[in-house]
Amino acid sequence: MELWYAVVSLLPFTWAQADGLMFMKNAFLAILVITPLFGLLSTMVVTNRMSFFSDALGHSAFTGMAIGTLAGALAPTPCAVTFAVVFALLFTVVRHRAHMSSDTVIGVFSSTAVALGIFIATLGGQSFTKFNALLVGDVLSVSPAEIGLLLIILVCVAVFWLLALNKILLTGVHPALADSRGIRTGLYEAVFSAAIAVVVTLSMSWVGLMVINSMLVLPGAAARNLSVNMRQYHLFSILGALAAGIAGIMTSFEIGASAGATITLYLALFFVLSFLLRKKG
Repeated sequence: MELWYAVVSLLPFTWAQADGLMFMKNAFLAILVITPLFGLLSTMVVTNRMSFFSDALGHSAFTGMAIGTLAGALAPTPCAVTFAVVFALLFTVVRHRAHMSSDTVIGVFSSTAVALGIFIATLGGQSFTKFNALLVGDVLSVSPAEIGLLLIILVCVAVFWLLALNKILLTGVHPALADSRGIRTGLYEAVFSAAIAVVVTLSMSWVGLMVINSMLVLPGAAARNLSVNMRQYHLFSILGALAAGIAGIMTSFEIGASAGATITLYLALFFVLSFLLRKKG
């Protein structure tokens, strides 16, 4: 971290100076790590038509956090991650075995997760207010250790993306064709779902449950409007998410607004501009 603090001190901002705000320096680094991660996952979420699924994962992560708190865990995040991963894997199994559309299965899982989370959070007359921070998020509270964990996840997702991109794309576009070519569609969907679950859960307390799904959808949706090939598609999604993240954290710091919401508004602006500039036909 000392190297990062030395590098960021070169920026022309008051908080970036050697005696500046350490929490802002940590938050800025977290944004540089987490937004490319969301940009990368967003291309897969949009291509595989899993936007509602990622929203359901956010609800499951909240339920896991409530379970961890109820169990008296000093750090409820591991409980939330475990619950979200189990939720994602169970969803994948049910979707493959049930003769129902994906949106129906997602609706069942999402509504159940929300109800269970609220039930546990308010069990015994407990106040729900202690969970309010999860709804809005606070990236300024991120610690160096958590940033390091996000960086490890970014590397793992990038490696998985490089090794299995074509198989994931074919699985999302034409599952039957992928299966006929010997691709283990269930395995790839399970790994991808688990990856989203981990990222959503770990990022929830910094980005905010209310807007985290937007960060998994908007970068890829905007990039699709501008790109003419898969390379551009992924590049525009990652760069768009990164640019919105930097602009969002800077703006939120200056005006005192939620960082997650501000970043999402910049991503929405990116989508609007990409829609206006899209290549027709």
